[in-house]
Amino acid sequence: MKALVFVPYGYDSVPGQRFRIEQWARVLERGGVRFDFVPFQSPRLGRILHAPGHHAAKVREILVGAVRRLRFLARVKDQWDVVFLYRELAPFGPPVLEHLLARRGIPFVYDFDDAIFLPNVSDVNRTFAALKWVSKTATICRLAHHVTVGNPYLSEYARRHARQVSVVPTTIDTEVYPVKPSVEVKDTPVIGWSGSVSTAKHLRTVGNALRRLAERVKFRLKVVGDEGVMLRGVDVESKRWHAEAEVDDLRAFDIGIMPLPDDDWSRGKCGLKALQYMAVGVPTVASPVGVNREIIEDGHNGFLARGEDEWVEKLLWLLGDEALRARFAKEGRRTVEERYSARVQAPRVLEILERASARVHV
Repeated sequence: MKALVFVPYGYDSVPGQRFRIEQWARVLERGGVRFDFVPFQSPRLGRILHAPGHHAAKVREILVGAVRRLRFLARVKDQWDVVFLYRELAPFGPPVLEHLLARRGIPFVYDFDDAIFLPNVSDVNRTFAALKWVSKTATICRLAHHVTVGNPYLSEYARRHARQVSVVPTTIDTEVYPVKPSVEVKDTPVIGWSGSVSTAKHLRTVGNALRRLAERVKFRLKVVGDEGVMLRGVDVESKRWHAEAEVDDLRAFDIGIMPLPDDDWSRGKCGLKALQYMAVGVPTVASPVGVNREIIEDGHNGFLARGEDEWVEKLLWLLGDEALRARFAKEGRRTVEERYSARVQAPRVLEILERASARVHV
């Protein structure tokens, strides 16, 4: 089977693609399935899209991307058996390209892992907010042969508009994420957070808890993904994210944290940070928001912390109890291997793609 994959971003550049279709494709290609990736973003658009200004250049690159999409749509039915569409065909405007894709007659599977049906535009692109057209998510769900989403919250939305919906969680390639050899704390314990500049605001929601913790025990907060993070009263080491260092950075944590606000956008998240920590055997503390409540069984394979006092209490508990850290490390890894590994979920994706293709070609 040959699948054409329409993605917004360049290959191996953003988590949503890396831990979903790109990862699944690598597993399935071993069995002879072919995946051809076609990003919307040019390398230049990738560099400037989330930078201030560059409005004319952004518009020009978006128009170039749309033309490139049209060229692929003109020949899509002749070369591929099925299309896999991640998020949208174009970052702005109504679903014109998706309607064209549906009219080509080739089946397509639609995947999203965020609450993209809600308004959410970065501060640097407020100028384009009116063009975002979030309502098109419902239309694309109706046009698709099958919709795959990252968690039950997203599924509730998709089922109001789509014929077939499956929850396929974001996954970890456990062959690439080896377990750290020990949970023993050496020297100053490290509490770690991995994310991006845009999600660093979530880390600041536990700033008071971390300051209170620092008054009672010495630790270092290691931040990967935003080198500008500073928290008053907390020893912070921050660095940019680099793909080649990602696993080693995670394995350097003694405890991994995933704070989230309890809002609609956060409920659409798929728990990637927690899964990454758990995959490498790092004991994890997360907010009980959205899918985190399914990934973490409080007190068994990690902790859920509901408020400032609980964050302080549970981090103190983990820092002082090596046996508990060891149990969380073991059970967290087991959770990933059994339910959230690419090895387990990729065959489900192949089945969905094959069913979608057969529905048209039989």
